[in-house]
Amino acid sequence: MRALTSLIVVGVLSSPVLSAALSSLQLRAVAGQGWSLQSGSCPSDTQSCGNGSCCPSTSHCQATGNGEVEACCPTTSNCRGSVEGAPSCASPAWSLWTGSFGNGFCCEVGLTGAFQNGGSVAGICGTTVPSGYSTASLVSKGTGTPVTSVSSTKSTTSVSQTTKSSTSISQTTIKSTSTKSTASSGPTGSIVPRAVFAHYMVGTMTQAEAVQDVQDAKAVGFDAFALNTHDITSSWALDALGYLFDAADQNGFKLFISFDMSWRVITPSQIPSFLSNYISRPSYYTISGRPFVSTYDGGYIANSDWVSGFQQPLISQGINPYFVPNFGDWSGWPNNFFSNYPVVDGAFSWESAWPAPGTTISNVSSSDDQNLLQQAQAAKKVFMMPVSSFQFKYLGSGQDWYRIGEVNLPQRFEQVLALKPDLAELITWNDAGEGHYIGNFFQEQIAGSTIGDYANGFDHTGWQQLVTPFIKAYKSGATSGSQILPPGSTPVGSLWYRTLLKSASCSPSIQNYQQGQDTVNYAVLLPSSGYTIKVFSNSKQIGSFAGSAGLNYGAVPGLSVGSGQFIQVVNSAGSVVASATGTKQVSAQSSNATCNWNYEVVGLS
Repeated sequence: MRALTSLIVVGVLSSPVLSAALSSLQLRAVAGQGWSLQSGSCPSDTQSCGNGSCCPSTSHCQATGNGEVEACCPTTSNCRGSVEGAPSCASPAWSLWTGSFGNGFCCEVGLTGAFQNGGSVAGICGTTVPSGYSTASLVSKGTGTPVTSVSSTKSTTSVSQTTKSSTSISQTTIKSTSTKSTASSGPTGSIVPRAVFAHYMVGTMTQAEAVQDVQDAKAVGFDAFALNTHDITSSWALDALGYLFDAADQNGFKLFISFDMSWRVITPSQIPSFLSNYISRPSYYTISGRPFVSTYDGGYIANSDWVSGFQQPLISQGINPYFVPNFGDWSGWPNNFFSNYPVVDGAFSWESAWPAPGTTISNVSSSDDQNLLQQAQAAKKVFMMPVSSFQFKYLGSGQDWYRIGEVNLPQRFEQVLALKPDLAELITWNDAGEGHYIGNFFQEQIAGSTIGDYANGFDHTGWQQLVTPFIKAYKSGATSGSQILPPGSTPVGSLWYRTLLKSASCSPSIQNYQQGQDTVNYAVLLPSSGYTIKVFSNSKQIGSFAGSAGLNYGAVPGLSVGSGQFIQVVNSAGSVVASATGTKQVSAQSSNATCNWNYEVVGLS
C-alpha cells in the first residue's frame, strides 16, 4: 500500500565538487592535508594507511567515509571535512581525480584514475582502464615526475610506456590496490555490485532541503535514492527533480527514477524522452554503464508494451536501461515472473517488506523474496529486496491502516543477510504519509493533507543508528545479525513505541489494528557479550535481557499509560553505558480526531 501524498526527493553528500572554484580551494589547502595516494606500494617519502592508500610520512591517516579513500591530516585531529570542502592531494606531486560518488583520490603523475560505479572507494590508479571501470575525472595534474608502471607489491603484469599526458592510457590493465573490494562485491554468483537504496517520495521542496536530504542520506551510507515519480510534467515535480540532481551532482551521491505507475498517468512510451533529461547527469545511478530504472507497480502493462514503448526507443538512442521494476500488481505475481516479463533485468518486491494484513499477529515472511531470488538466479538476472520498519496511515476514506512494526525492521535485516539478495531498498527515506520514514520530511511535502496530525513531532531518525551498520554488514557479506556490529566500542541502537494503547476506542477504525501489540520495542547493536539490556515503561522495569555481540532486539509486553518509556544498556560492572528515553507519554484514549499509531523513535545516547 502506498501513500497518495507526494513528498520530496534528494541526492547525496560529501566530497569533491568539480568546478572552476576548485583551483582556488586548492590554493588554500594546508600542507600535508588532502586525499591520499592510491598505490599498492607506497613511495619512500610516504607511509601506508592500509587499504592501498598512502599519506606523506609527516601526515596522519584518517578513516574514510562512504565511497571515500583515506584522508591525510597534518595532526591527529580528523580533517576529512576540511578535505571535502577544499579537495586537494596531500602532496602537490600527485594528481587529483574524482571517481565513485564524485569522491576524490590521488594518483602518481603518468597514471590514470579509474573507478567502478557504486564501488567501495573513490577509485584506483593504473596505466589503463580495466573492463567494468570508468575513467575518473582529472581535476589537477601533480608536479611529480611521471611514472610508467603501477606501484604494486603483488602485480606481476608487465607495463608499457605512457605518454607525457597524465590522461593517456596504455595497454596494461590497472591492478586494484584496494583491500575493500568485498564491500562492493555482490553475493556469490551476483552479476552486480551490492548496493542499498532508499525509496524517496518526490514532492514540493526547496534547494536547501534537497541538499540536506542528500547529505544526510549519504552520511547514513545509502548508495542512491530511488526517486518515486508519478508526475513528469508539473513544475513542482520538475523543480524538485532538478534540485535533487543538482544536490547529488555537487555532493557525490546517486539517484535513479522509480516511476510510480499506480497513479496510471504515465505510459511506457512517455518514459524515454523524460529520462533523457536525467540519465546523462553525473549523479544518475548506473550498472555497467546502463541507467538504472525502477517502478512502483506497472504490472498491469503487458511486456510487449514495455518493450515497444520503453526499452526499444531507448536502445535506438544508444541507451540500454537496466530495468528492475516492482510489478507486484501483476495478476500472476510472483510466480513465473521472468518468463512473463523478459523485458526486465531484475525484480523488486514491495509488499514482502511487511507481514501480510490480517487479524492475527505474525512475523514478516521471506517466502516471496526467496521465490523471486531463485527465479532471478535461474534467469541470470537480479533481485532487489525491500526493507521497512512498519506502515501507519490515517487519512480516512479507507486509508487508515497499520502494518505490524514491533520488530519488523531488525527481522528484515536478518532476512536480507540470510538470503543475500543482489540489491536492497529501504522503504522509505521520507514518506510521512505511511510512517516508515527514517529521514527528514518537510512541511511543504504534506501541505493540504492531514498527515501532519500524526507525523509532526514524530522523529524517526533514531532508526539510522541501526541502518548504517546494517548496510556495512550487508555489503561486507555478513550472513547473520551477530555480524551487524556497532561502528566503535560503544553500543548503538533504537527504542520505539506507540503512544496510544491498542485498547483505545478509536483503534478498530484502523485496518489490521488486531496485529498491533502494546510493547516497548528495541534493537541494540553490541560490540561484545557481557551487556544487559533493560526495558522500562511508566518508569517500571518490564524486561531484562542478556546481550550478545551484534544485533539484539525484542518487543517487550507491558507498555502502559504514562511517561518513562526507556531502555538502558548496562555493562558487566553494572554501569549504564547507553540509554534511550522516549519524549512522549502513552495514553489510553485519543485526545483528538486522529487515532495516532505512529511510533516514537529514539536513538541510543
